[in-house]
Amino acid sequence: MVTGNQARTLKNIVSSKMKSSSLRVLAVSSGKGGVGKTNIVANLAYVLSKQGKKVLVVDADLGLNNIDILLGLNPKFHIGHVLSGEKNVQDIITEGPAGIHLLPAGGGLQELTQLDDEKKVVLMEELDQVSSGYDFLIFDTGAGISTNVTYFCSAAHEILLVATTEPTSLTDVYALIKTLHTKHAQKYFRVIINSVGSESEARLIFRNLAAVTDRFLPDVSVEYLGYILSDQVVTKAVRQQKAFSELYPHSKVTQCINRLVQKMVSEKKSVAGKEQSALFWRTAFTVQ
Repeated sequence: MVTGNQARTLKNIVSSKMKSSSLRVLAVSSGKGGVGKTNIVANLAYVLSKQGKKVLVVDADLGLNNIDILLGLNPKFHIGHVLSGEKNVQDIITEGPAGIHLLPAGGGLQELTQLDDEKKVVLMEELDQVSSGYDFLIFDTGAGISTNVTYFCSAAHEILLVATTEPTSLTDVYALIKTLHTKHAQKYFRVIINSVGSESEARLIFRNLAAVTDRFLPDVSVEYLGYILSDQVVTKAVRQQKAFSELYPHSKVTQCINRLVQKMVSEKKSVAGKEQSALFWRTAFTVQ
């Protein structure tokens, strides 16, 4: 278990580093699987990297190696090797297209699906060692409300939620928002609506989600970040194990990613509240 002294020491170390750092830590999550979350992460990272940003993607869907397969990578080591003490984070970083750096999750490892406190601290310390060299650190979390998902979301500066037009997607996103708010004191969320036919459709879907959130969770702020059009080139790129923004740079769906990136990089700092961006890994564990 993490002792109070360990927790306070780690918080002090990371807080001191983060105050002088421009690093933005994003957690990209969803209420349910199959909404295109990992594809969005891969393409956000690719476009950010092409624009000269240093990006580290952590495949935080631990036990399932998703993003490395999506990008056609075959890493030898993964986060499991870090948590076992065999490797450190620097040893397992894999370079992807446009210079993206990736921390693979490791496939088929059930022991990684529920991290205990000690493993969380190990991973936190390791990421702290390398994080200062990046502009963006992006957690591609699992879907749902497991403890791993809520941990990585709570550890980030900004939480980006991906939803689609499916009613179950919206219901599950709301459930994730409610869990993160009621159990982890999260108040700020940004939403991307994926696989829509138009921006007007995306805004309608978002308004429906926001209306429910405003009614039942009045202390929560939900922001519309953008939309991703439904496009057949996405499926084509997945089959070729490439980012669609790399293979089809002039497609409509890539234009959507470009707009999202432009909005993000034009922000001078994290859009989350001051109390939320003050600490990195702020609610990763409870001080005893």
